[in-house]
Amino acid sequence: MLTAVIGSLLIMGMVTANSIWSSNQTRLETDEAVSAVSRFYLDTMADRRAQTVSNQISNEFSQMEKALSFIRDEKIESQEELRDTLGKIKNLLSLSRFALIDQDNTVYTQYTTYSGRSRHEFLSEEKMNDRIISTVSLYGSSKQLCLAIPTPNLTIMGKPFKACLIQIDIKDIIDLLAVDDQGRTYFALYSQNGSNLSGTELGPVISGQNIFDATKGLVSEDVWKENYDHFANDIRGSMTFSSGDVKETMCYVPIRDTGWEIAVLIHESVILDQIRDISEKNLSTNRNQIVFTLLAVLIFAAVLLLELRSLSKDKLDAEKETSKTFQNMANTDSLTGVRNKHAYSEYEGVLNRKIQNKEIQELAVVMCDINGLKYINDTQGHAAGDQLIKEACALICEYFKHGAVFRVGGDEFVVILQEKGYETMDEEIGKLNKKVEANIKNNGIVVSIGSSVLQPDDSQLHDVFARADHMMYERKSKLKSMGAKARD
Repeated sequence: MLTAVIGSLLIMGMVTANSIWSSNQTRLETDEAVSAVSRFYLDTMADRRAQTVSNQISNEFSQMEKALSFIRDEKIESQEELRDTLGKIKNLLSLSRFALIDQDNTVYTQYTTYSGRSRHEFLSEEKMNDRIISTVSLYGSSKQLCLAIPTPNLTIMGKPFKACLIQIDIKDIIDLLAVDDQGRTYFALYSQNGSNLSGTELGPVISGQNIFDATKGLVSEDVWKENYDHFANDIRGSMTFSSGDVKETMCYVPIRDTGWEIAVLIHESVILDQIRDISEKNLSTNRNQIVFTLLAVLIFAAVLLLELRSLSKDKLDAEKETSKTFQNMANTDSLTGVRNKHAYSEYEGVLNRKIQNKEIQELAVVMCDINGLKYINDTQGHAAGDQLIKEACALICEYFKHGAVFRVGGDEFVVILQEKGYETMDEEIGKLNKKVEANIKNNGIVVSIGSSVLQPDDSQLHDVFARADHMMYERKSKLKSMGAKARD
């Protein structure tokens, strides 16, 4: 009894101390987890948005190629026809700002023409060899994304044309990227020097400013310089900074071939509140668990003596169960899963006593022998022989569902039939013999079967076994005359 009380007190003390320590540790680790969770969340969002823009650009280039194919098929002889064709392209392919550029750098749109050299830097190059992605400023601060592709061998109105382009308003891209999350997450597009292209605000601290002007002094010089280099070299990264009591995390990802970075920012307090809410729920659960554990320990102390009393009985029962398990293993044939020769010997002893006491009147023994096992082992190996044994066993079990099947030798099986198995013996043996005779023709499994029933003057099971064994050998000889042989 003293041992139970002392043990209970020790368990109560350990559980209480562990719960208090776990609660404190949870609070300390919560803040450390917030930054990691914020970065993961933001990095995923930035990746998805960057991929969205890249997919949009790729789709626009594909539409431009289709537009060029359409133009090449048209026979355009005048500027009016050209403008009409550009209008058709707008309606068919949704390229609202599609334009063509001739060798003199004159830009042809649906409504007008203008000199493009001053607006598009790539036109100053002597020759266009590949696709061009650039950012252009229109009407003061308005920004547009310009996509251009060369148009070799394109002649319209007797003039060679060098390129085509489209211009996408950055506001349209912003609409594509926008997500409604109640002002908890912010995003913006930036150029390589950190200037805001999208006009969207990246939180209250950075707002719409140049990202490096806004964060200078909020982070260490080394961190600031590292992120500045990342922007300049199209490398993804992240930055965490504080302004007053507000801690914010920002992740940015380059948009391929554009020279842009997309940045996403979240107040860590948003995630912190959610994590702390979970943490508080866990702490509350821990407190409930402490109370529950204390009650459980008290109950444990009360029933411990009863458990000690029943322990001896449980141990004895366990030993009996273990012994039974080992006995089952000892009585099972490992290859086929049916009972083995040891199990047959035990069963034979039980039946002998019943036969001698006249407790059994109806009992039959069926002897089964597999034809050709030795030949299979000698020619194909023991693995093939084992497979033949398993298949033959399955066949015997299939027809003697109500019998006790034993493997008593390498290729020998014994089936003991009583009650329903005894009543259906002749029918099942007939079916199995027909199956075996059919198998002789198609080189299937051949099993020789002999059977015998208990006679009034039999004093032991072996008397029935001997007659069944004799009948089995007669059947084996008959099957051989019918052409039975081992499987190839």
